[in-house]
Amino acid sequence: MRTIRLGAGAGYSGDRIEPALELAEHGQLDYLIFECLAERTIAMAQQARRRDPEGGFDPLLEERMRAVLPACARNGVRIITNMGAANPVGAARRVAAIAAELGIARLRVAAVTGDDVLAVVLSGDYRFEESGEPVASRLDTLISANAYLGVEGIRDALAHGADIVITGRAADPALFAAPLAHEFGWPLDDAQRMGQATVVGHLLECAGQITGGYFADPGFKEVPDLARLGFPIGEVGEDGDVVITKLAAAGGCVTAATCKEQLLYEIHDPARYLQPDVVADFSGVEVEEIAPDRVRVSGGSGSAATGLLKVSVGYVDGYAGEGQISYAGPGAVARARLALDIVRERLTIIGTQARELRFDLIGVDALHGTESSRGHADPYEVRVRVIGRTASLAEATRIGNEVETLYTNGPSGGGGATKSVREIVAIQSVLIPRHLARPAVQFVEV
Repeated sequence: MRTIRLGAGAGYSGDRIEPALELAEHGQLDYLIFECLAERTIAMAQQARRRDPEGGFDPLLEERMRAVLPACARNGVRIITNMGAANPVGAARRVAAIAAELGIARLRVAAVTGDDVLAVVLSGDYRFEESGEPVASRLDTLISANAYLGVEGIRDALAHGADIVITGRAADPALFAAPLAHEFGWPLDDAQRMGQATVVGHLLECAGQITGGYFADPGFKEVPDLARLGFPIGEVGEDGDVVITKLAAAGGCVTAATCKEQLLYEIHDPARYLQPDVVADFSGVEVEEIAPDRVRVSGGSGSAATGLLKVSVGYVDGYAGEGQISYAGPGAVARARLALDIVRERLTIIGTQARELRFDLIGVDALHGTESSRGHADPYEVRVRVIGRTASLAEATRIGNEVETLYTNGPSGGGGATKSVREIVAIQSVLIPRHLARPAVQFVEV
């Protein structure tokens, strides 16, 4: 039975580059796939493109491509990635230029567009799925609206000979499902096959998570050589089953447990995982360790897609002002609590207008609140954090300034104060009919 080898080159925008290079050189891959686009990432990329029309793609695109292109070209490995973000065409041009600089000839680079649906969203009467408020209420602060495209555009680019396919917003599993549909000739309306392909994509999309990253817990779940964590390879057969593995020399591990954790990662209803091409059903999936670092996963299925596409809508939602300072030694927690009380009162005295404020002791109650910390011994050191959401930059700045004044106006022994202000990019979702976001393919030749 014919097998296609898919390698996961990245699980998020800032992921390590060395594991992808190892796969390009030694993985005997058919495809190397970089999944680098998170929900807020594309809104921030749209902001970057507004500042520079030639930009708006992943900031590590050039470094990644310079690292892996020579090995991929030498070994016949095709690349698929969503590093195009807000500017897939610009990213394709940049990759083509890099390939030319490296002396790599006869390379076809394809950009898949069509996910930018801001005009569609602005022209309709849409409401946010999360809050129920009309999109029109955010008109003055809207940044972007990008639909999660499916397999079609990527598959078409591959069918026309693309060596590298660069997309904007696409469903993460679609990056992996597309080459399977292309290589095996699976129809996109074959819900069974596309459900199985979605299982494959979901397992591989987070790269190192399935080889032991985000998994280790000393004394409970051991993972060898995490500093040299290898990224996964999926060996996919024409029947849709996949064997998850890794390079033998790479760190990490592939076990039934790592695969099961990744299978359930970010899944709400395993029987109805909504994707652009299918409603995937993971409820019948079986996981079997067949050898060290080799796990077979089978049993995925699905039903017809909903005909709707999720759209991530990005907008500016004010500013975050933050200040931090540390206390250490005997009585550190008591001094830190006094510091929080002082800043809380100071923000009231100066009339700071904040929609939301948090007063945390990092290491004590920042994650689970004050109740969870009761009954535990006080730590020897603690860090104060005050953060607030405001409507204006000026108001946000006042928050960090008040924390900084604790140096000479607060409890004894404070040090290491920092402050920052940033614009808040928020994300909500709308649903649009699928036919309103049509993928298109543009080629750049080297």
